[in-house]
Amino acid sequence: MTNLAVQLADAVKSLGMGTVYGDPIEVEGVTLVPVSLAYYGFGGGSDASDEPDGSVAGGGGGGGMSIPVGAYIKDIDGLRFRPNLVTLMAVSIPMICVSGWAMARVIRALKK
Repeated sequence: MTNLAVQLADAVKSLGMGTVYGDPIEVEGVTLVPVSLAYYGFGGGSDASDEPDGSVAGGGGGGGMSIPVGAYIKDIDGLRFRPNLVTLMAVSIPMICVSGWAMARVIRALKK
C-alpha cells in the first residue's frame, strides 16, 4: 500500500479525460451517435503518525463527470454534428458574463 496512488494511476493511464461515443441508435431511418465529454480523477494520501504504536492515517477518493455535448446524426442529408443547446448555454452564459465583467474592468483601467 506504499504507492497505491501510483499503482492506480498506472492501471488507468489511458483514461482520465476524453470524448465518449455512445452506441448508435436508429430512429425512423436516422442514425444517432451520442457524444459526451467525460473526465474523472483520483487522489489519496497518508500521514505517518508519531504515535508509539506506529499507526498510519490515510485516505483517498475519486469522482467523475460526463457532460453531453451533442450527437452525430446520419440521414439522407449526410453526416452532421448537432450540439446539445442546453450544455452550450450552460457553458456560454457564465463565460459571456465573466468576459463582459473583464472587458468593463479593462475599459475602466484604460480611462484612468
